[in-house]
Amino acid sequence: MSQRTIGIIAGSGIYPEEFMTAARKKSGGGRLVMAAFKGETRQELADQADASAWFRVGQLGKMIKFLTKEGATEAVMVGQIAPRNLFDLRPDIRTAMLLARLKQKNAETIFGAIAEELAKDDITLLPATTFLEDIMPAQGHVCGPTLKDMSDAHYGFKVAKQTSRLDIGQTVVVRNGTVLAVEAFEGTNACIRRGGELGKGKEVTLAKVSKPNQDFRFDVPVIGPDTVKNCVKAGVSTIAIEAGKTLLLGRDEVTAMCKEHKVSIVALDEVTT
Repeated sequence: MSQRTIGIIAGSGIYPEEFMTAARKKSGGGRLVMAAFKGETRQELADQADASAWFRVGQLGKMIKFLTKEGATEAVMVGQIAPRNLFDLRPDIRTAMLLARLKQKNAETIFGAIAEELAKDDITLLPATTFLEDIMPAQGHVCGPTLKDMSDAHYGFKVAKQTSRLDIGQTVVVRNGTVLAVEAFEGTNACIRRGGELGKGKEVTLAKVSKPNQDFRFDVPVIGPDTVKNCVKAGVSTIAIEAGKTLLLGRDEVTAMCKEHKVSIVALDEVTT
């Protein structure tokens, strides 16, 4: 039986590191080979892989050749790619042909097309939650002070579900039943800052959810230490996430920060909100 080889398509942040740690424990001793991106992936993380190579964003053909050469039959996308690198895209021939086929060019269609390109070379794109199921909180209190009033958490959750259905954004900031900010292209952190400013840093709630029919191969709601740091700066005191569908990265650090700064994290289920 051949050894399992998984390709890690690694962006920035602690997500790739947490995936690699979990994969080492749960993959049955398989090889981990990393496609790293200049200006995104940390060098020390790439050095921990069994094999690694560096690419520019847009070098799809070269990346697939590397994964195939290393014997990868599965791959996972973990970590972020900065918007500046997406806009500085210098596509190779394979990427250019992929983009030319797409009528709509957004994250979902582009990453879906990349999954199809990987499949052409017999590489299956795994869910980005693979090996990480135990860091997706179940319904209920997660950490920080226990909430006495859940009304804004439930309200923000419901609003975020509606905006996500319209593909506007998956994060909203609310206070006292009023929507202060909705995430769009600027991203979660900018939404947090704007909502905090409008809420004047008092009793502000952040809600983050998944989209209907979300493709968890490349699009997973994530919160981590940076999320909490931004919430503390903005005066957000409650973070509502979707139970079983949100990755909580750096849990020990998040728990300590929430305790210190009195930020509550609660996991909600759409059925019960």
